[in-house]
Amino acid sequence: MNKNDLIGAVAETSGLTRNDATKAVEGVFDAITGALKKGDEVRLVGFGTFSVAKRKASTGRNPRTGEPMEIAASSQPKFKAGKGLKDAVN
Repeated sequence: MNKNDLIGAVAETSGLTRNDATKAVEGVFDAITGALKKGDEVRLVGFGTFSVAKRKASTGRNPRTGEPMEIAASSQPKFKAGKGLKDAVN
């Protein structure tokens, strides 16, 4: 399922127009992204938790040359599925 499929499913199940469903889905994505940018956690009970994980700087190897190289520290988005989602999938 891609973003357009998700918008279509939201429009169908909620009775919204496709344009309104697009605004709703975009709004949810923007809200989650904004919260993660601030360092907050987004908990959707029964679905899962979005959070930010900090990765430390490390030393890796260039696969082409084999030379050591520095990998900068970064922040990575993370998702942990909730019990309701796990139970629905299994």
